[in-house]
Amino acid sequence: MTAPELLQALEACGTAQTRKIYRRHGVCGPQFGVSYANLNALRKKARKNHEAALELWRSGNHDARVLATMIADPELASSALLQAWSEDLDSYVLTDAFAKLAGGTVHAEELMRQWMDAGQEWRGQAAWCILAQFALKRKDAADDYFLPFLAVIEREIHLRHNRERHAMNMALVAIGMRGDVLEREALRVAAAIGKVHVDHGDTSCKTPDAAAYIRKAKARKTSRGRRSRSC
Repeated sequence: MTAPELLQALEACGTAQTRKIYRRHGVCGPQFGVSYANLNALRKKARKNHEAALELWRSGNHDARVLATMIADPELASSALLQAWSEDLDSYVLTDAFAKLAGGTVHAEELMRQWMDAGQEWRGQAAWCILAQFALKRKDAADDYFLPFLAVIEREIHLRHNRERHAMNMALVAIGMRGDVLEREALRVAAAIGKVHVDHGDTSCKTPDAAAYIRKAKARKTSRGRRSRSC
């Protein structure tokens, strides 16, 4: 599908109710109000289409930009492109989608480290989202790789921007789910920082208690392991 065809399809899928929901979640600017069910359906139809992704992003439309992150080719996404797109981020919703793309590129670690120190909310959020992806997906990474990031979380989480704090908390959870050593250190950090306050606006969303989340995740993993051994 071409970018004009995708924009037409997005407009057809948009609803006033979804636009209302997105606005409550801080999405501003032009948008059609397309649900993620419809976005994922369009992603499957479009497949990887880097040229269309570039055009969708240039449209400035929120839904088009989210879809752009889904169909952009990570192998073709240059550092310069990701830096340019990061300057356009204007909501945590778009930033979450963007971080998934950026985290799958060869530039992920370099940009993550830059954005952690950028002093800007959306780039900071993207950076910690990428770290959470690393923690969940990079099974061969050594525990020592993550320890300095836990130290930053302990020292700075309450000093960071609103959505950075949420992303840092979720990175803490992801790191704590990697294994016994990091679990103990993550639980210690969670106890040290206490409650993480994040303004979620006019929504029912909450930032979870990291320690409780880590323990529940471990319990589920243990339960699944017992079931698989009994089969």
